[in-house]
Amino acid sequence: MRTLVTSLLFADRYQTLRYRCAIALYLLILILGSIPGARADVGHYASGLVLHSGAYGVLSYLIFGGAPGSRKERAIKSVATIMLMGALDECIQSFFPYRGAAISDWLVDCNAAVIVALLLWAFWPKGTNIP
Repeated sequence: MRTLVTSLLFADRYQTLRYRCAIALYLLILILGSIPGARADVGHYASGLVLHSGAYGVLSYLIFGGAPGSRKERAIKSVATIMLMGALDECIQSFFPYRGAAISDWLVDCNAAVIVALLLWAFWPKGTNIP
């Protein structure tokens, strides 16, 4: 079981799967965030800081793990992509009267991406040909 989890998390052969999961998760975030009252209901259990940090941290990992290139290139791609995704998310929120766009939320997204990308850049296995 441990080998399967390690393989899913780090093996090169699952790069495409991780990238597709990132796209699916992002679309899910956009859809669920557009449902009236959904954000307010979730807000009883977790603050916006926790939600944004967790969601965009996971997205950053999935993009880092799904992108080709060196660790440095992957880190840059993941942070840049998260910056765009977060900006688009906030832009979409501004169109709904029951939601509001906030630069502070976007900054939390960007910070989560930078922290996760730095950690992955430092600790990502060099030989990712894990079975």
